[in-house]
Amino acid sequence: MRVALAVVDGTFDSGLAAIMDVLGAANALSADGPPVTATVVGAGTQVRTGNGLALATVPVAELEPGEDLVVMPAVGLRAPEQVVAAVRDPANAWVLDLAGRGTALAAACSGAFFLAEAGALDGRRATTSWWLGPAFRQRYPAVELEDSRTLVNDGQRTTAGAAFAHIDLALWIVQQRSPDLADLVARYLLIGDRPSQAAFALPTQLAQADPLMTAFERWARTHLADPPPLAHAARELGVSTRTLQRTAQTVLGRSPLDFIQDIRLDEATHLLRTTTLSAEAIAGRVGYRNVGTLRELVRRRRGSTLEALRHGGRS
Repeated sequence: MRVALAVVDGTFDSGLAAIMDVLGAANALSADGPPVTATVVGAGTQVRTGNGLALATVPVAELEPGEDLVVMPAVGLRAPEQVVAAVRDPANAWVLDLAGRGTALAAACSGAFFLAEAGALDGRRATTSWWLGPAFRQRYPAVELEDSRTLVNDGQRTTAGAAFAHIDLALWIVQQRSPDLADLVARYLLIGDRPSQAAFALPTQLAQADPLMTAFERWARTHLADPPPLAHAARELGVSTRTLQRTAQTVLGRSPLDFIQDIRLDEATHLLRTTTLSAEAIAGRVGYRNVGTLRELVRRRRGSTLEALRHGGRS
């Protein structure tokens, strides 16, 4: 299997390294010879990583045709506007051309923006880092974004979520050659199963993508104990209920009520870790009369328990 890793200046050091290390481990552990050949491709012979390291690359003009998969790693831990600037940078136009060849494509984190910019994700399901979700939805409405997922495969397009989902993406690449080898690599490298990144999303960070959502998030936090009807929130914010619902769906990819659930869970986690309040008292503070409802929310959204969250764990 021939894999081309497309890298640009500012590429995420550990993301690229994680992919290379997982593929290298697969080659080392394979009993039938190296199953994957990876070529690091750039505009020229060298790029600078996000941490300033010089990385030798094969110029894209010299890349031999016939690669089985083109992979776009992230461009580092950047704000949405910085990611968009990198995608629109004329110096990186070659990546969009490469993504348009019709080859199978994969990307991790902010790398998904390059595939979307090239139109390669239109009409398909995809994911990206949770904090980039609102900006991605706004710029690429033709893509069905599932930003709670860690890995999404839709035909010849595969995308991974936040930064260290590069590991999951690399393991998926190995799995295409041999599921047994992928399992062996995961065991050697202690790679766990992370089916969702929703547990790590910060409601306040997501809300900052839109002024109405920022105001709604603040409103919701002040009404968690006894939340009024949604129509009351809309009225206080000076919009219609329909506008509030439409904006939440467009910006966050979820309903206002689902977002309130996110905020409740975020606040409950904070109280569990910073106070000695009982689980019952915390449930009441975040709007649940029955602690069992909060327990079920934690189990469903975090795959954890209240007790584990209190001690800093997830299970």
